[in-house]
Amino acid sequence: MEKTTLKISTDLQKFIDKFEPNKFKLMAKGIEIRGINDMHRNITQAKDLIERLELNLFVSHNAEMVSYGAFEVNTL
Repeated sequence: MEKTTLKISTDLQKFIDKFEPNKFKLMAKGIEIRGINDMHRNITQAKDLIERLELNLFVSHNAEMVSYGAFEVNTL
């Protein structure tokens, strides 16, 4: 039985180190940050951090994610 592991990109690791999310789920092309109370503020901060550090990442979210306080940060 093979064990699969997901490799985190350098840009994504920089984002995690600076943003310091309390809870996140590693996905194939990024992370899902969970348990967010102030969604708008946290999404804005994530986008600003990505822009400031010039990372090859983007933020995505939809109504379903909002219902459980989450958004995604994915690699380009």
